[in-house]
Amino acid sequence: MELTRYEKARIIGARALQVAMGAPLLIKTKEQNPIRIAEKEFEDDVLPITIKRINPRKV
Repeated sequence: MELTRYEKARIIGARALQVAMGAPLLIKTKEQNPIRIAEKEFEDDVLPITIKRINPRKV
C-alpha cells in the first residue's frame, strides 16, 4: 500500500515525538535529531505503526 505524503508525515512526526520523549531506538545510529532518526526508521521499514483507512464507499 502506498502512503500519502500526509500519512508519511504523520507517522514520522509521531515517531519523532516518541524518540524525543525517550523511547528506545529501533535502529543503531549516532544521529541525535529525533526527526532524522524517525525518517531513517521509516525508510528502513522497522516502525510498528499501521494506517487504517476508511473506505467512503463502504460506509
